[in-house]
Amino acid sequence: MTSHTTSSNIDNVLHETRVIEPPAQFAAAANLSREDYERLYRQSLDDPDTFWAEVAGELTWMQPWTQVLDWQEPHVKWFVGGQTNIAYNALDRQVALGRGDKRAFIWEGEDGEVRTFTYAELLREVKRAANMLISLGVQSGDRVTLYLPLIPEAAIAMLACARIGAVHSVVFGGFSVSALSDRLNDAQSKLLITADAGYRKGALVPLKANADAAAQNVPSLEHMLVVCRADCDAAMQPGRDVWWHDALAAASDGHQAASLDSEHPLFILYTSGSTGKPKGVLHTTGGYMVAASMTMQTAFDLKEDDVFWCTADVGWVTGHSYTVYGPLLRGATAVMYEGAPNHPDWGRFWQIVEKHKVSILYTAPTAIRSFMRQGDGYPNRSDLSSLRLLGSVGEPINPEAWMWYFRVIGGERCPVIDTWWQTETGTIMLTTLPGAFPGKPGSAGLPMFGVEPAIVTREGTELGPDEGGYLIIKRPWPSMLRTVYGDDERYRKTYWGEIPHVYFAGDGARRDADGYITVVGRVDDVLNVSGHRLGTMEIESVLVAHPSVSEAAVVGRPDDLKGEGVVAFVTPQSGYVLDPAAIRAHITREIGALARPDAIVVADALPKTRSGKIMRRFLRQIAAGKEIQGDTSTLEDPSVLERLQAADLL
Repeated sequence: MTSHTTSSNIDNVLHETRVIEPPAQFAAAANLSREDYERLYRQSLDDPDTFWAEVAGELTWMQPWTQVLDWQEPHVKWFVGGQTNIAYNALDRQVALGRGDKRAFIWEGEDGEVRTFTYAELLREVKRAANMLISLGVQSGDRVTLYLPLIPEAAIAMLACARIGAVHSVVFGGFSVSALSDRLNDAQSKLLITADAGYRKGALVPLKANADAAAQNVPSLEHMLVVCRADCDAAMQPGRDVWWHDALAAASDGHQAASLDSEHPLFILYTSGSTGKPKGVLHTTGGYMVAASMTMQTAFDLKEDDVFWCTADVGWVTGHSYTVYGPLLRGATAVMYEGAPNHPDWGRFWQIVEKHKVSILYTAPTAIRSFMRQGDGYPNRSDLSSLRLLGSVGEPINPEAWMWYFRVIGGERCPVIDTWWQTETGTIMLTTLPGAFPGKPGSAGLPMFGVEPAIVTREGTELGPDEGGYLIIKRPWPSMLRTVYGDDERYRKTYWGEIPHVYFAGDGARRDADGYITVVGRVDDVLNVSGHRLGTMEIESVLVAHPSVSEAAVVGRPDDLKGEGVVAFVTPQSGYVLDPAAIRAHITREIGALARPDAIVVADALPKTRSGKIMRRFLRQIAAGKEIQGDTSTLEDPSVLERLQAADLL
């Protein structure tokens, strides 16, 4: 156990020593070797103009840039003066390269329906959709909000917006009326694209009804475009509402992509702030496109014949970058699945892998832990031999989940890459390039090209190996957010005002002697126990390593003696009864008495967003015995909070 005199450090309590070398066969065929990485990474820091010019030069530009980077802290411009179009690069360019007959998307609905689009077919649909948007009065710079299930029309609508220069704002289809209304108003959206309904766990989610309710308080809204996903039985408001299929049928499939400035706004994506008031993260065209293309190719060791499945909904940045834009920019075949991972049972993901011969799977630690909880039986029923690479995205993945993923899903033949990045960063920032480097369970790994991270104290002093502190990025990168939409002061203060002259990620982390960075959770979630600062992820990882624990979330509560006490919310593994004494003994043995929970709450479920993010803000309120405050509309199941409030503290 490490102890520090500087109170702004985060104590290192998790001692994970396993190192998993990449299989020799994978390493031999990898796109990049360790030597390639080290050479290119060095160039990306020492001569960034040359490095990024070469990467950007792989894509099509309608007008060349005059300057690679213009950095006026905290505002950045990349590929200054250049003009391009991300939808053109994702589709027209792929067809021109001879991929017109290659599958772009394989979509599977929760009800089992399958639709496939080749690049030529997808290009034709997007051209028609672009003309459809224009016919509804949408112009370059206008904001268009999407509130859809994960269906092909969601990707088509995003690409159509990008094609004409409209700014898309995707609101996850699981969000409530109030969450949708707030986001529509903040973006001052002109058009809302929704569906009559969406399928979720066998039931219909009433998206159109929610959209109608939200639209009552949105003066900027002129039209609502409605996709028929279910039964086309939706109330339509004459003059405002238009059926997608009717408008698309009337649209021409002749359309030339707009030539847009590199810094033209591409999308706004709302992310929860610590106060609960959403932030509209704004990304622009050129830099985001270059980074999405580059990270797709390098992080996933992408090959021409790969079938790539990122399980994220397009309502999240992962879905933007690695369900839609990244795969298409590299001419890949991507899988999209509409429904829940446990419908009709917990074998659905593995059946999809077998059916569509998925070779790269990119999913979240929350999903992995949920699968673990159900045991090995479900994945063992499916043929997963098509898989060659596994990826993790979301919160940090605990070592036990990492090992289960590697062993049960990958059959110990597929490297596992953990990826750290954020809505704000746009694309992957830290990972372990597969084939080039060994994996370390629980560690995100090394910086992506052009990313210069550091672990520092609150005062900005850089820390040494295995010292825990704050994760910062020391220089701008192409896919970084440009501002918080409509609130530039919040952008300055949140990201560039916490520690001078660097991007403050809001995460605690440490770097080991090999340079691997392990993220230990949000700084907001760091506990201060008797003068020691403990990352919640590390305590949670030890909890989940106990055979009786499926999932855990740790928060602090005020303690007169220690400053903060540890409260653990734990979900039992199927077939186990939790013994609080055994859990406390396990924590004491693995970490020390310091991290032993003062209270344990046995939970049938934890409060999560539909993307699987645990909302610790609410757990802190419950642990402190306070009333629930803040927006609960983004939770998948708000009733979890009531059950937790009624649960005993053991």
